[in-house]
Amino acid sequence: MIKLKKQSHHRLTLQILIGLGAGAALGLLMNFFGWNQGGLGQTLLTDGVFYIGGQVFLRALQMLVVPIVLISLVCGTAGLGDIKQLGRIGGKTVLLYLMTTAVAVTTGLIVAGIVDPGAGFELTTAATFTATEAPPLVDTLVNIVPKNPMAALAEGEMLQIIFFAILFGLAMTLTGKPGERILAVFTDLNEVVMKLVGMVIRVSPIGVFCLISKVFAEQGFDAILPLAKYFFTILFVLLFHLFITYSAILKFLGKLSPVMFFRKFYEVMVFGFSTASSNATIPVTLEVVEHRLGVKKIISSFTVPLGATINMDGTAIMQGVATVFVAQAYGVDLTMVQYMTVILTATLASIGTAGVPGVGLIMLSMVFQQVGLPIEGIGIIMAVDRLLDMVRTAVNVSGDAAISCVVAKSEGQLDEAIFNEDPLIETV
Repeated sequence: MIKLKKQSHHRLTLQILIGLGAGAALGLLMNFFGWNQGGLGQTLLTDGVFYIGGQVFLRALQMLVVPIVLISLVCGTAGLGDIKQLGRIGGKTVLLYLMTTAVAVTTGLIVAGIVDPGAGFELTTAATFTATEAPPLVDTLVNIVPKNPMAALAEGEMLQIIFFAILFGLAMTLTGKPGERILAVFTDLNEVVMKLVGMVIRVSPIGVFCLISKVFAEQGFDAILPLAKYFFTILFVLLFHLFITYSAILKFLGKLSPVMFFRKFYEVMVFGFSTASSNATIPVTLEVVEHRLGVKKIISSFTVPLGATINMDGTAIMQGVATVFVAQAYGVDLTMVQYMTVILTATLASIGTAGVPGVGLIMLSMVFQQVGLPIEGIGIIMAVDRLLDMVRTAVNVSGDAAISCVVAKSEGQLDEAIFNEDPLIETV
């Protein structure tokens, strides 16, 4: 496991924040002065240094996802040794994830209904958008069982990997001595992989700088202006869900301090924001959830990978606001039944489209089809979706960690001394 000294840990966090701020500032300057519009600036920096640095860092994180999920989940399941307890943990986790997703999309619909982000926005010509067909929920549930575990590992099919790892861990528990010997090997592998995570995390300030510089150099604030009302409506709901909804869950369900949670978890939010990928953030989420928030591995190894796969509160918020925005822009009046359909479809789609590329827009196209809105409307909101996707990911990973803490507390698997330890005070 990673045990960084606190001074080193805080120094790294500060470096990440500096990389984020410097990247955003440089990107905005390049966009403002047009240095990104062809020429040496675009060739050398945006499409050169920033692209290469960002992609190498992102791929290094993604490289760790499959081994971390497989090894940590096998260790956690085998270490649990109780099938009934595993079923109870799984039931709580899935129920809480679905509940927060339903709350997220409902909040988005309510706020959008008050703000009216699409009022006066006439969609006469919309940018084209081709919706990729999402698999039916029944097929997704069947496909959770891998026909070939090695193929699932090679292709990064997260739900299939989780299913296989849980079964493998249970088989190790039921096998006795041979299972114990294999568990010892997996435990050693876990130590090695987490050391590798630490090596990648140490270069994260550079990776974050490159990723953020490229995004803001290409997007700037010009893309926001025509859709400012829509953009800031979603941003408000995302921040409300992040700091109010999750705080309420931590406080009232987990009896835990939301302030302490965010003080220790904000650096993962920065990671999620910069990478815009819940899966790529799994290594960092696991490290902080286990070693700074005090969640035992038998809980975190299950809740965090599952949450990165099916918990999409940020995307659900976007769906709610986008539905109201496009309906108002096209002059379509939605009924209460249709609003309820949006809530149900978005909640179930968080599982039904798991593992599908471009999941956010696919889920949104599913919602639009259910309530009869034109799919072409998605083409308009794509202009600002890249920036919002970064915030959505920060919300999603925070939800994964908050639910992990609540589930761990309910199972007696949360070290509250670690959770409540002040991150600014050195301990001997």
